[in-house]
Amino acid sequence: MTRLHEQTTTAAAETLADCEVALLPTGAVEQHGPHLPLGTDLLAAREIARAVDAADTGVATTLLPTVPVGVSSHHRQFDGTLWTSPETFEAYVREVTESLARHGVRKVVAVNGHGGNDDALQRAARRVRREETAFLAPWNWFADLGDLDEELFDQTGIGHADAAETSIVYAAADRAHETTGVEESALTTAEANGPTEWGRAVHGAALGFDTADFSESGAVGQPTDASREKGERLFEHATDELTALVEWLADREFAALLPEPHR
Repeated sequence: MTRLHEQTTTAAAETLADCEVALLPTGAVEQHGPHLPLGTDLLAAREIARAVDAADTGVATTLLPTVPVGVSSHHRQFDGTLWTSPETFEAYVREVTESLARHGVRKVVAVNGHGGNDDALQRAARRVRREETAFLAPWNWFADLGDLDEELFDQTGIGHADAAETSIVYAAADRAHETTGVEESALTTAEANGPTEWGRAVHGAALGFDTADFSESGAVGQPTDASREKGERLFEHATDELTALVEWLADREFAALLPEPHR
């Protein structure tokens, strides 16, 4: 396992010289209903990235410190939520990526745990690629669950603080040897006071701008359907997917990842 922040500058020189792909976990500190910790998204991203960095993948990876606070102002009505503007988050991730490129590491995966970060990550990725500084691949652990969402939860995709997120917290906390922070006594309340689907529509207009517009508890979905066993299935699938992406990046020359020249 190669955690950059634990190394001296002398050791880092060797680590970065060998590094093929850097892993940058990105998350959020935001409400996840009355039953999950505020750090749900950063915990999931951090532990999935750690697991892949520690695995014997045959690819030299470097694990970067987690970016904890993300684009979460749509949860601001709930206590404890922290947020940055999309522009601040985008610039932060981009400049971290640019600093890595200065040390010779030009392939980075943003191991993301929060959907609200998506647009900013995509903009950062497009800019560093356009400028031919680096190749940043935004990746969400929940983006491609195979058939697990339907098999485990009888749903397509995931909600917010639902059974899938609750299950991944169990798995991630167990991997980190930390207490889960799951308030199991609040699972029923979270579910009863939240909708089953994200958002609010009025005559075809999407008017659910903030989570508080459509969820009293802050949760969306059925968290009572969560379990440790389901969390392990999700975690293993996510690490398999991230490993495959890392191997794909390592197999490609940096020049092959840049935009095609205009013809």
